[in-house]
Amino acid sequence: MKWQEAINDFSLYLKIERGMSKHTVQSYTLDVQKLIMYLKIHNMSLGPLQITSLQIQRFIYEISKDLNPRTQSRLISGLRSFFDYLIFENYLNSSPLEEIEAPKIGRKLPETISVNEIDLVISAIDLSQSNGERNRAIIETLYSCGLRVSELTTLKISDLFFDEGFIKVTGKGDKQRFVPIGPLTQKYINLYKDHVRDYMKIEAAFKDILFLNRRGRQLSRAMIFTIVKSLGEKAKIQKKISPHSFRHSFATHLLENGADLRSIQMMLGHESITTTEIYMHVDKTHLNNVMRQFHPRK
Repeated sequence: MKWQEAINDFSLYLKIERGMSKHTVQSYTLDVQKLIMYLKIHNMSLGPLQITSLQIQRFIYEISKDLNPRTQSRLISGLRSFFDYLIFENYLNSSPLEEIEAPKIGRKLPETISVNEIDLVISAIDLSQSNGERNRAIIETLYSCGLRVSELTTLKISDLFFDEGFIKVTGKGDKQRFVPIGPLTQKYINLYKDHVRDYMKIEAAFKDILFLNRRGRQLSRAMIFTIVKSLGEKAKIQKKISPHSFRHSFATHLLENGADLRSIQMMLGHESITTTEIYMHVDKTHLNNVMRQFHPRK
């Protein structure tokens, strides 16, 4: 079996069998391609069925010199998934990564921004600019619905169920969920949609996509990051913020105000509640309040 053949089959497996997003599939296959490049540089003519644990250990040692533990762990996870797939398809009996351990990493707590900081970011938007209404609607939607970047960029007009107070969100693995959306965010989306978007020249393939660039095409993930970073700097926010900061803040602020973890899990689209539980580590005050309110010997 050749490397390219194995990668192509692996990509299809991740997409079709595992239901992973295009972005995740690309990340996993890139990990394997880094290994292939290492073998070429060192003139090692080994296929995916011939490579041993020793060669992979040397590859990880060499490439990890400039990587932090979290990135190292992600690389090893990608390679392990690839060789586990080869075992699943009966190409291998055992994985060359069986004896390789990922570095220990601490659980990374989310970066949150306060309600006041969110207001400062929104106030920094220049509504006199052609993209002002769009950017305000983007920030409001990120925060009020807790969306991932990919969920925001693929949000469609046909996904808006404002009369019922929900939007339909397509998350990881194309799994869909309904997320509540408040009247204020609906108002800002409608302002953008009715007074800006309706007057744009839109490419046919993107007629149903809500947030568009000036060429009438779907916004890229990178553009959303650029918008948020620029507004954060303009608002003089003294911390590094990203689109995910609004998602983390959405969950943390709900928890602080008494929302239950199960409801937050459903709105965020987390498959496991253990992923949502990370927010319990952010808000220790909430835990104390729960103890005082509900424990019989408070």
